[in-house]
Amino acid sequence: MVNATAQRLQNFVGGAYVEGVASFEKHSPVDGSLVALVEEAGAEQVGAAVAAARRAVDGAWGRSTVAERAALLRRIADRIEARFEEFVAAEVADTGKPLRQARELDVARAVVNFRSFADTVSATGLDSFLTELADGRRALNYAVPRPLGVVAIVVPWNLPLLLLTWKVAPALACGNAVVVKPSEETPSTATLLAEVIAEAGAPDGVYNVVHGFGPGSAGELLTTHPDIDGVTFTGESATGAAIMRGVAPFVRPVSFELGGKNAAVVFADADLDKAVAGLGRSIFTNTGQVCLCTERVYIERPVYDEVVAGLVEHARGLRLGRPEDEATTTGPLISVEHRAKVERYLATAVDEGAEVLVGGGVPDLGADLAGGAWIEPTLWAGLHQQARAVREEVFGPVAALMPFDTEEEAVGLANDTRYGLAAAVWTRDLERGHRVAQQMRVGMSWVNTWYLRDLRSPFGGVGLSGIGREGGTHSLHFYTEPTNVCVQL
Repeated sequence: MVNATAQRLQNFVGGAYVEGVASFEKHSPVDGSLVALVEEAGAEQVGAAVAAARRAVDGAWGRSTVAERAALLRRIADRIEARFEEFVAAEVADTGKPLRQARELDVARAVVNFRSFADTVSATGLDSFLTELADGRRALNYAVPRPLGVVAIVVPWNLPLLLLTWKVAPALACGNAVVVKPSEETPSTATLLAEVIAEAGAPDGVYNVVHGFGPGSAGELLTTHPDIDGVTFTGESATGAAIMRGVAPFVRPVSFELGGKNAAVVFADADLDKAVAGLGRSIFTNTGQVCLCTERVYIERPVYDEVVAGLVEHARGLRLGRPEDEATTTGPLISVEHRAKVERYLATAVDEGAEVLVGGGVPDLGADLAGGAWIEPTLWAGLHQQARAVREEVFGPVAALMPFDTEEEAVGLANDTRYGLAAAVWTRDLERGHRVAQQMRVGMSWVNTWYLRDLRSPFGGVGLSGIGREGGTHSLHFYTEPTNVCVQL
């Protein structure tokens, strides 16, 4: 099926749209229709983008004031709001997610990201120390932040605009210039954002976009380029490791938010209705395609059956369908290739002894949607802790439900993973909630909630889940290099 509104998406280099070395097709995960023809950047386009970014950093943009940069970020936010529905349409065309989610989460957060970092950079002062030595000398030390320089930004397909702006906003706030490589699965909003940033008055070269794939394409060409000053990446742990190897010869700083195999722990004293509702969100939001989603649920044995029954009922109440249908709660996976990966885990789980409580296959949604990447929301019981479906990230609408008997056991099971991104604890006993949440070896630990964020708080993981933290001043630290000035008084 061919979509009459399919566009040709070009690279954006030095303030102008440019062609690439080849083009590739982007298809809708909803029905397989053509969304766009995308120009793939080669070495020439990537090199030109990095050079344009370098000119911007070395020029007036690199010497701009905090007030000037904050004003630009606010104008960008205003322009996104003015073209809000265009961004929603682009995001939905690429991802197939429900319209409500794109409006209320993805595009709305993009606006907030720019305004939040405009406020943060405006309120951040300098570290300073008055030093008094034993010999009577006195000195004033203060640290002046300089832009990191040319930053390569590589973003995933699950929350493409949200995660893109989460990186672009603080990078620009600190005076950097960026070269963005969006996922080949979600090229549209990064391209539209280029137009908006230019409209807002950003100098040429401050924001550049190169389209393409990873190894042997724009992703590898960008992250191994000798003239970039740092890489920030959100995506799979294996890709993060590959990027790390690529930047190692140049000793470039990296900021990685990678995969997760997140656990939730439900104690018998929890408000079970709230716990089931919260778990329903944390397992199935965005069809399970969020790094923070829960794929392991440990339930205290006395309430195990009740919680399982509630989650099964919740899963059966989800409605798969077209994003514009108001009854739709759940969209497709991002692609038929990703669905094939999830299907392999569905089969593996059964081979490992899983009892499929709900879902477990590909739904029949009729001929109109047969070309889409649909999968059934799935819950498993009966899996053991060492099962692949329990230890490896699936990144789909799936979760293993397992009982436990003691608090110590629950903490041990939750921490028995190479990942360490997020966890959730459900209990009415707030003393235990604090105690258990602090024992989780993760970057983010929730009590009686999930995905509730203050954008100033640190965001990131440990182990295979990443390096560094984003959010508020934590982001500013990555995107700047401090120069300490010492003046003897």
